[in-house]
Amino acid sequence: MRIFLTGKNGQVGFELQRALAPLGTVRAVGQAECDLADEQAIRRLIREWRPEIIVNPAAYTAVDRAESEPKAAFAVNSRAPEVIGEEAAKLDVLVVHYCTDYVFDGHKAGAYTEADIPHPLGVYGKSKAAGTQALSRQVKKHLVFRTSWVFGAYGNNFAKTILRLAGEREELKVVSDQFGAPTSAALLADVTAQILGQYRRWPDRDAFPYGLYNLAATGETTWCDYAKTVVATAWRNGRDLKLQPENILPITTAEYPVPAARPANSRLATDLLRHTFGLRLPSWQEGLEHVLQQLHRTS
Repeated sequence: MRIFLTGKNGQVGFELQRALAPLGTVRAVGQAECDLADEQAIRRLIREWRPEIIVNPAAYTAVDRAESEPKAAFAVNSRAPEVIGEEAAKLDVLVVHYCTDYVFDGHKAGAYTEADIPHPLGVYGKSKAAGTQALSRQVKKHLVFRTSWVFGAYGNNFAKTILRLAGEREELKVVSDQFGAPTSAALLADVTAQILGQYRRWPDRDAFPYGLYNLAATGETTWCDYAKTVVATAWRNGRDLKLQPENILPITTAEYPVPAARPANSRLATDLLRHTFGLRLPSWQEGLEHVLQQLHRTS
């Protein structure tokens, strides 16, 4: 299979290069080769490569900066998926895209399902919601995986920030009234590869269960408890830090003002994905343990 992959230097893109390699030939591009704000560059590369599958993890992910750069956020998160969808429809090929929990306002009491209507609080969430809608309008053969709180051994993320701060400080205050499931980039990549393997063997591609699926690790936590788990696990793995888990103190969202509002509830129900494709999703703690071990080995 010929696979065109964007965002090769991002957290998910980095892991996808590994996970997709057994499926065929992967043409992976980063911003230098394909600026997703340049729709002509997108069209040119897809037409030249003529892939059987397009996988698009690339995104504008600077949540707070998006509030002052809405044009840039919408260009990458909304217009680019639309263009990719247009080109994919012409080739009659599958597009895999990724979305975020930030498309919701977080006011729901329980976990969000695929049937829940997005109501984003900020520019980032609005641009991602618009991108999913635009892609689904352009091409029938699409899979959108909506996830939350992504982390990995590669790139910047909350877990790595906490590790850095834990080596510098003896006390830390972290928000404790936002709930979600930290999801590893490796899990996103591995599930994508599993499902694309099923797609490759599917007898009737027109009957494949395309659409939107929630994809997140099992379980839930808060940012504060997540930070405590990061530090406790790092200590257990032999990392020498200044910060002890008990010195990570809970604060409210109101006590930590940022330009972009975050959803208080980022729980995502994954029943549809698990039942449709017969997959088991590990706990967020399993993914975190694996990543922290990787980081410890390379530190």
